[in-house]
Amino acid sequence: MTKTAAPLRPSREEAEEAIKVLLRWAGEDPNREGLLDTPSRVARSYEEFYEGYAINPEELLERTFSEVDDYDEIVLLRDIRLESHCEHHMVPIIGRAHVAYLPRKRVVGISKLARVVDAYARRFQIQERLTAQIANTIDKVLEPHGVAVIIEAGHQCMTTRGVHRPGVSMVTSRMLGVFRDNSDTRRELMSMLNRPNIGELSA
Repeated sequence: MTKTAAPLRPSREEAEEAIKVLLRWAGEDPNREGLLDTPSRVARSYEEFYEGYAINPEELLERTFSEVDDYDEIVLLRDIRLESHCEHHMVPIIGRAHVAYLPRKRVVGISKLARVVDAYARRFQIQERLTAQIANTIDKVLEPHGVAVIIEAGHQCMTTRGVHRPGVSMVTSRMLGVFRDNSDTRRELMSMLNRPNIGELSA
């Protein structure tokens, strides 16, 4: 089976010209004073919004730590802010992710879990696939007893267009290993998620 080559990436100049076309299509004049720098600004924004394509999420998890004094309980990083874009309408998906795993022998720096979320979120996405990608990558690289990823997010393709339903959020989850097979472990995770966060405790 022949592997299809990746499409050639347009130049920055081509991208800016495309943005000018969209401005004209919307009814604007790209040469108007207020819009002269807009194509460049939008292109720079896109470089940030979609920087996940240049990141290998598996490499983020390669450095692990084994000196954990036989720690064998759940590791949970919750309320990770998530910013992505809907691949159907190219509008924002804003929410939060909770990522948990039950270590086998090794743990990873917690910032790396947030970076894995960002690496997949900063691409064109649907929430279901995003949830699965994060969980599957952690499971593959760390080989823990189990992984759980829960994402709650608002989709502007639903809140600012189409059916116009503000305040609606979508929740997706991916449970692997003991989080799928052991109801007690899953119940413990849900209990941890329902506890007040540190900010609420110190308020």
